[in-house]
Amino acid sequence: MKETFFRTMTWLHTWVGLLVCWVLLLVFFAGTLSYYRYEISLWTQPELHKEVFQDYEKGQLKAQLTQAQAYLAQHASDAKDWRINFPTERKPYLSYGWQTQPEPGQRRGEFIEHIVKTDGKGVITDTRDSRGGHFFYRLHFDLHYMPANIARWIVGFCTMFMLLALISGIVIHKRIFKDLFSFRRNKGSRSWLDAHNVSSVLALPYHLMITYTGLITLMLIYMPWGVLTAYDGDARAFRAELKPSRVQVKPTDIPAEMIQIDTLLPKVKGFWGDVPLKQVVISNLNDKNSRVSFYQNTQQSVTDKRTPLIFSGTDGKLLSDTPVAPSATHVTHDTLMSLHTARFAKPVLRAFFFICGIMGCAMIATGTLLWAIKIRQKQQKKIKNGVKATLGLRLVEGLNLTFIAGLPLATCSFFYANRILEKTMENRAQWEINSFFIALTLVALLACFNRGQTSWRLVLRLSAAGLIAIPVLNALTSNSHLISNINEQQWALVGFDLTCMLFGGALWFASNKLRDSTNLAKVKQPTTQGSQLSQTVKEGV
Repeated sequence: MKETFFRTMTWLHTWVGLLVCWVLLLVFFAGTLSYYRYEISLWTQPELHKEVFQDYEKGQLKAQLTQAQAYLAQHASDAKDWRINFPTERKPYLSYGWQTQPEPGQRRGEFIEHIVKTDGKGVITDTRDSRGGHFFYRLHFDLHYMPANIARWIVGFCTMFMLLALISGIVIHKRIFKDLFSFRRNKGSRSWLDAHNVSSVLALPYHLMITYTGLITLMLIYMPWGVLTAYDGDARAFRAELKPSRVQVKPTDIPAEMIQIDTLLPKVKGFWGDVPLKQVVISNLNDKNSRVSFYQNTQQSVTDKRTPLIFSGTDGKLLSDTPVAPSATHVTHDTLMSLHTARFAKPVLRAFFFICGIMGCAMIATGTLLWAIKIRQKQQKKIKNGVKATLGLRLVEGLNLTFIAGLPLATCSFFYANRILEKTMENRAQWEINSFFIALTLVALLACFNRGQTSWRLVLRLSAAGLIAIPVLNALTSNSHLISNINEQQWALVGFDLTCMLFGGALWFASNKLRDSTNLAKVKQPTTQGSQLSQTVKEGV
């Protein structure tokens, strides 16, 4: 404990933020990109940029289901299940998919998806193997190269630190509204402090929401004791009661002829009306226990739940419909999950969430930069006399360069690898991901030898040049380009190209703003007119 409560909170805010800030930056960065994971995935499949985009048409459902069942019966008769995916707002194409039978010792088989052309006659089968935006989605809570459970514990631990940093930041921020409208340019550490204040306070409700709901999404991992006590340690029984429609029915191995799926449409309409469908899943093919499950498109509703209508695949009998109204606890949890994922968000609201996520990244980055600047100022006299900066300062400055400047470059490397690697390359999707971490590792190696402005400029300008050239890369490696996408109103692809150019320009601007000194942390001392919050930062470090 410090001398006063205020100084104690200042110390807490500094250290709970600093100790895990680089993991948090990775999580925030990947999570922010995940708001557009389907759009990113679409860009990483250039084979789909022509002749496949179509809108959902309820009048075509019967014909589409008939054609899909015939196609799947011909090409995937021995599959574990079939999946018919209808066009949605963010995946604007019709596809037929299936899961192969798992090999001995495997839980799941391989997932295969064929995309139907708009004319309904052709099918695209040779799309490249890529995780696309789903890589960033999994990265922000599963990390990579480690078991998922360990990664989720690490992310949960860091998220709790984030929540403590936010709360303690509110406590110590006495002039929160005044500083919100204060940004002083070219004032050294004062400018970094103002940037930290603005990015923190302007999106504060979002930061609190996304941090708290992030803990809620994985709360049963962090606090499983209630479930284990109530269900005698049988977590599977809990999941079965929570989501009975997801309990898998085992096949009986008794052959049975399947009905035509399109004959179930009148029954589906009788329950749901004209609600658009998202997916039809057929499991236990040609078995007495075969099932046909219909799923709604709920993207415009504040809900994460998927409540299917389940029919027998042999006689069309309804086996499961909308369950009993969920409890208030279930609804609350479902709403918090939906707030975190923003799956309900329309384009404007999704863009707002994305901007808030970028501000979260800025908040974390400016916080750790500010700490390094303050410490270097304290050590400036010793450094001038030939004494090396402390190991802690060099480590923080190296990690700052690696993650703040390195993450955009790593992302750029991921996009370029997607287009440059051979389509037939073995483990191609994994090598796209490897390229992300290879780029990050190269920046880390650079930081071991040079953490000065030369390195910052180099990394930022490489990222900027790569992102600005993304439309050119797309034009050279796909059958579409920016102008044709504008003419054809393919706004997801247009938005991807323009966003990359925008952030590339911002990174180039940032590289030009770096002053001609030997280290990013060598900045002017703040004036004696600094606010009380400036003194707060000094006390914390």
